[in-house]
This record gives sequence, C-alpha cells and structure tokens, in this order.
Amino acid sequence: MSTLYGIKNCDTVRKARKWLDENGIDYRFHDLRDAGLDEAKLRIWIDALGHEALLNKRSTIWRKLPDGDKTNLDEGKAMRLMLAQPTLVKRPVLEHGGAVHCGFSDARYREIFRI
Repeated sequence: MSTLYGIKNCDTVRKARKWLDENGIDYRFHDLRDAGLDEAKLRIWIDALGHEALLNKRSTIWRKLPDGDKTNLDEGKAMRLMLAQPTLVKRPVLEHGGAVHCGFSDARYREIFRI
C-alpha cells in the first residue's frame, strides 16, 4: 500500500488525495502536522531525494525562520529544521513501490501508478 505524507489543509495534498481517490488507489494518509515525522523516515527521504528537494523554501514557516537558520544550509541543518517543523517538508511526499516521490502532478502520478 502507498503512503501519502502531507498536511490536511495543503491545496497540493488535497489535489493528490483527490487524484488517488478518483483513480481507486489504496493509500494511507499520514498528516505531518498531527502525527509528526521521525528521523528514520526523513533520512530515507533525504537519501532518496536530497534535502534540497524536500525543504520547502516557499512556505510561510520558512519565511518566518531567523536568517541564521536559513544560511549555511547543509543536510544536517536541513534535517534538524524539518524534524523541528515538519511543515517545512515539501508536500506531498508519496511512498509507493519502494520509491519516494515529492510533489504532485497528474502526469507524474499517472506515470508512478502506470495509469
């Protein structure tokens, strides 16, 4: 079964969930705000995608961070920030078939699920 990670009120996550529902894809939803994010899971995602792809620098939370948190950003620092504020993770993150995918588009999900 696939797992979709995100937050309930994110428009892109809503689009992804709607797409999965409309296409009859069985999945589990994990709300990062409510259920959090553990270090082992984030490590898997960073290893698969890189911290640059996962860190949402367009988020409100990112803009509110002190400048010191935004500079000299390496993998360790990015990981600490995302663990402290899981809503800094670019959404949605989809785990399917042993692979990790970040973001949503109809075309990409059709490719992932071979529809």
